[in-house]
Amino acid sequence: MPMLKLTTSLTERLTQMASVARSRAETTPPGPKREALLKAARVSENALHIQQWLRSPGLRTPT
Repeated sequence: MPMLKLTTSLTERLTQMASVARSRAETTPPGPKREALLKAARVSENALHIQQWLRSPGLRTPT
């Protein structure tokens, strides 16, 4: 199976996913679909924070 070459970084993809979900939620009437979009935005934002934390220079390996 050929490898998929990604042209954008994980940070960029997560940021874009969160932004798109929040934008769509703003135009969606209150209800389950809007809540699902807001949840998707929060999940993407949380993943972004975790990814940034893991890449931070202050992170040390356990000893």
